[in-house]
Amino acid sequence: MCPRSADDVRPPDPDATATPSDEAELAEAELLDANADTPEDHPDDEATEGRIQPEATDATLLPVPSADRAVDRADPLTRYMAELRRYPPISREEERELAIRWREHGDPDAGRRLVLANLRLVVKLAMEYRRAWANTLDLIQEGNVGLVQAVERFDPEAGAKLSTYAAYWIRAYILKYLIDNIRLVRVGSSRAQRKLFFRLGKEKRELERQGFEVQPKLLAERLDVSEQDVIDMEQRLSSSDLSMEAPVRGDEGDGASYGDFLAAPEPSVEDQVADTDLRRTFLEHVEAFAEGLGERERKIMNERVLAQEQRTLQELGDELGLTRERVRQLEKGIVDGLRDYLKDHVVDFEVYAPGDE
Repeated sequence: MCPRSADDVRPPDPDATATPSDEAELAEAELLDANADTPEDHPDDEATEGRIQPEATDATLLPVPSADRAVDRADPLTRYMAELRRYPPISREEERELAIRWREHGDPDAGRRLVLANLRLVVKLAMEYRRAWANTLDLIQEGNVGLVQAVERFDPEAGAKLSTYAAYWIRAYILKYLIDNIRLVRVGSSRAQRKLFFRLGKEKRELERQGFEVQPKLLAERLDVSEQDVIDMEQRLSSSDLSMEAPVRGDEGDGASYGDFLAAPEPSVEDQVADTDLRRTFLEHVEAFAEGLGERERKIMNERVLAQEQRTLQELGDELGLTRERVRQLEKGIVDGLRDYLKDHVVDFEVYAPGDE
């Protein structure tokens, strides 16, 4: 094998015409067998990224929109996705060559090129969970960390493609992020919003079972809230971040849409889990978890864990006849219990989530 210079694996010039020879391979994000490495031992992410890019250079690890481009005026997600066109997929042969250089010689430029060539895969997998978190870029960022870990551990001699191996790590980091931040999924602060959060889904199912046509007005009457509160909560619980048909704006004008970054429609077991409305699943299980709490713990959960505008520990302590520290301890127990409950009850959730630190 002929040695390659650093210039051979630099990101392509934005003005050059790129031909993604193996872009279809990105759709094949199947998990490896049980003998593959798993992300259960949470690694030192900063150390890994430092090995791949040990010092600052003109070419950053992840794409950053340049200041003089028109796309810079768009929203951050649009800008990021437009920038990904600068880094087309690489061929299987080049992937193997770069992986060998990285694994055997620790060539940081080779490792960086492997990361850049697979950034589209991260976006594709992050989009599967876009209903579960308001900021898709947060999920992409976590997925990028998982991708870096996959590149760190990828063995080109094992016979699997990097995209196949990396999909496991990317999903693991995204789902670990969702689990760890469930406390931050705040769905409302008013009493009406909290009532709808816990009871809207159950009431809708009950009305459907009784043969009623479920309308916001009827739900509002049954739950003793305003019709607008029902409409607002339904929109909040079912909202997505963006239209998948919307074009990704950029200088090239190639007509790519957000939907082009989604996973292939053929559902694997993992896709079937991911394609369910993860937010709805969260809310159903949070509701079930809350039903097992006492009145005091439920109040702390409503006022501290779920509320957009939290009451202070002192306020709750005074109302409940507890010390500030005791309220904090109860809140922590609720959050830990909720996380454990989700791991136990959400299908296959623990398969993707690395172990807690």
